[in-house]
Amino acid sequence: MRKLFKISLIAAAVVIATLCHCAKAEPFIIKENILRADKIVLDSAAINHPDLNELVIVNGDTVPIILPSKNYGRYDRGLFNYLIIPKGQWSFGLTASYGQYSTEDVQILSILNDFDIKIKMYSIKPSISYFFRSNQSIGLQFNYSRSFVDLNNMAFDFDEDLSFNLRDVSYYSQSFTTSVNYRNYVGLGSAKRFAIFNEINLGFGSGSSRFKRIFNGEPRDTHTNITDISLNFSPGVCVFIMDYVSFNVSFGVFGLHMRSEKQITDGVEEGRRFTSGANFRFNIFNINFGLAVNI
Repeated sequence: MRKLFKISLIAAAVVIATLCHCAKAEPFIIKENILRADKIVLDSAAINHPDLNELVIVNGDTVPIILPSKNYGRYDRGLFNYLIIPKGQWSFGLTASYGQYSTEDVQILSILNDFDIKIKMYSIKPSISYFFRSNQSIGLQFNYSRSFVDLNNMAFDFDEDLSFNLRDVSYYSQSFTTSVNYRNYVGLGSAKRFAIFNEINLGFGSGSSRFKRIFNGEPRDTHTNITDISLNFSPGVCVFIMDYVSFNVSFGVFGLHMRSEKQITDGVEEGRRFTSGANFRFNIFNINFGLAVNI
């Protein structure tokens, strides 16, 4: 205990001495116009960086390979935005996906048996965009998706009091979405191979679904008409595998949506519903892979 007490006294004395020394030093003055002051360069080597003087030929014109950009902070970090896709080019992209799952006569721990289900899902997303400025584009994207789920039979047997059987259940849905998107690229090197981008996508979509099942021994058929509006922010990575062909991966991290649904069962309208919400988290199921051709 005495040793710990002595150590605490020594530490307190060191802290007090440091504070007294700082009090004698010249105080730090915060300027009122600090945002308008000259920028402080953290990396002095960036001033004489060789890429600052490198030029490339685009459509017969000689332009710098580094795009001019504004620095809104007080410090100049020495980061460059390299030219990767020049102004005036068109980009045509295509993203497609397909998935299928089928199982018959599956038995899980003697609880879930006679499990027969078939699932098919596919989507196609063609897009076109125009680069109104170097590394910045605006365009249109079309998305058509379709899915089928057929549950022919599923028996659940836990004990005598808890058991049930599902059969002849099917679900079908399709949707079509048109969206306007803006994409801003940041080139990562003078080789014009790698870039990161951020995409803002405003989409308007409509679709329908059909749910058929057996209820109280009678077949029931429910149709749902869907209309939605969404605003999504998706960062991503772009890799040029050839001079004019790039591979793109984007991740949905933030979005807003509004959705209206109208439900009809056996020809009788059952109700309407309007929902809205926001998504502020990374969605592992919203990862898009695609190819793009720039001309």
